[in-house]
This record gives sequence, structure tokens and C-alpha cells, in this order.
Amino acid sequence: MTISVKAKPGSKVDLFEIDAAGQLTVKLKAPAQEGRANAHLIDLFARELGIHKSAVTIVAGFTNPHKRLDIAVSAVDYDRFLDRIRTISASGGS
Repeated sequence: MTISVKAKPGSKVDLFEIDAAGQLTVKLKAPAQEGRANAHLIDLFARELGIHKSAVTIVAGFTNPHKRLDIAVSAVDYDRFLDRIRTISASGGS
């Protein structure tokens, strides 16, 4: 499955958010230097989805905050992941 995300490197916390337009935004503690933010993005998605890092690939946007990721996960599992993010966002991010 291919998804679009907006990455915000150099943030104080690692956090997934969904904005009012439905865009998935990922705040990353890692800086946007020497591919560290991209590597951290892959690691974060793999950890949150419970899959191997090799199942997450950046297919576009290597040097851009707007990225397309190819993720080897079922649509059902990805929808559960999005529901968790919406629930956390609705409760104030805790």
C-alpha cells in the first residue's frame, strides 16, 4: 500500500497527527541531516505498525517533507493504525 505523509524533522517529540484535511503528518525528533530523519521515519512506521523496517520504503520525497511511502501492511491493519492516531489526537495527544 502506498501512502502520503508530511514529515516534520527536528521536532521535540515523535508524533503522528492527522490534520483537518486528512493529511497524515509525522513529527520526528531526528534532524533532516544525512538521511537521519528518513531512517527514523521508516523505523517509527515499522514500530507503530508492528512490521519489519524492510517492509517500509520511501518511494518519493527523499529530500522533501512531502513523502510517499510503500508499506507492506494490510488495509485493515493500516485503518486500525489511523483509528489509534485519531483517538489519541481527540484525547489531546496523550
